[in-house]
Amino acid sequence: MKLVPALLALAAGVLLAAGPARAVELSIVSGDTGNGIKVLREILDRYEKKSGNKVDIVVIPPSTTDQFGQYRLWLAAGSSDIDVYQTDVIWAPQLASQLVDLTEATKDVAGEHFPSIIKSQTVNGRLVALPIFTDAPALYYRKDLLDKYGAKVPTTWKELQDTARLVMDKERAAGNKDIWGFVFQGNAYEGLTCNALEWVMSNGGGEIIEPDGAISINNPQAAAALDMVKGWIGTIAPPGVLAYQEEESRGVWQTGNAVFMRNWPYAYALGNSENSPIKGKFDVAPLPAGTGEGDKPAATLGGWNLAVSKYSKHPDDAIELVKFIASREMQKYRTLKTSNLPTIAALYDDPDIARQQPIVPRWKQIFLNAQPRPSATARIKYNEASSLFWTAVHNTISGQGSASDNLADLEARLTRLKGKGW
Repeated sequence: MKLVPALLALAAGVLLAAGPARAVELSIVSGDTGNGIKVLREILDRYEKKSGNKVDIVVIPPSTTDQFGQYRLWLAAGSSDIDVYQTDVIWAPQLASQLVDLTEATKDVAGEHFPSIIKSQTVNGRLVALPIFTDAPALYYRKDLLDKYGAKVPTTWKELQDTARLVMDKERAAGNKDIWGFVFQGNAYEGLTCNALEWVMSNGGGEIIEPDGAISINNPQAAAALDMVKGWIGTIAPPGVLAYQEEESRGVWQTGNAVFMRNWPYAYALGNSENSPIKGKFDVAPLPAGTGEGDKPAATLGGWNLAVSKYSKHPDDAIELVKFIASREMQKYRTLKTSNLPTIAALYDDPDIARQQPIVPRWKQIFLNAQPRPSATARIKYNEASSLFWTAVHNTISGQGSASDNLADLEARLTRLKGKGW
């Protein structure tokens, strides 16, 4: 009988030595735009409760250009400080060699996502990131003001220019001195590449670099599109728009000081938030087109994904974290909270989303017509090519040289870059 306590004590000692599964501490890096960090934290709280692990958010500035530069520094240093990176849709070819291949680990869920997005995150047969939401911009417009002055939603840039000026002038005459006609992202960064690609493509000016590698940007239609935008600065758009990114544009818009805005889906939920001055006063439509025969609207394909660093000390846990955030349940949660577009097709027919975020089903058509940036063509040189493009555009619309001269110089620079191999 005396042996029993001894055996029990020995068994307890073995169990204590083995102990419960040790909690893992992970880190995820994300830019701070709108209420995205708040919602991400709420999702991570759910993950922590389910897994027992802990996750820290490393918050960095909202500029995607700055984010990409910081990512390159961390990865080049082989840093294990970051386990999961939130990545732009265009970064996969440039970061792939330093990211974990998710193909096998996500084979049970990858098929739920739009195939085009999965394809965009697949490099040399390796799925390097799993999508969490997609993006395509739209034209936000003040429905109340257009109705007030009997104006229609513009379908061409010329109509937008004329309507913006009409409503702006009448509102200012009525005492609304701070209102402008149109705000967009005019700063010299990746966001300007998105805006300018839409202006150029919708005016029949091509894709900057065509899918076959041809450099097409130096053409009269592209030059005319940039000259058009140059004419907006200080007339229908505030001079400060040359320094605006997404949040600066939204700030002007959401305070009620713009008739039109070009922005991504996240701005919709924020504009209709409880304390928003424009709640219930606006709607969205496809971006305008040029006036030439065959001109069609163009919306730049955006979107964000999650990738696991190959330098992570806990790659298996990091992969499970990625799958949790990208899951149908969490994508639905994010969509209901932020109006971000899900990458899982079934969610566009979800009744809760249709009821609480009715804009999402309507945005599906805008997304399906979205145009990718030429990252698949320029591959590892895309960021350099984009920087050359947005610099030429910013020079033009800020009055530093003519569109034709700047695009001719851009063509020469892109040709030299291409000559070094994409």
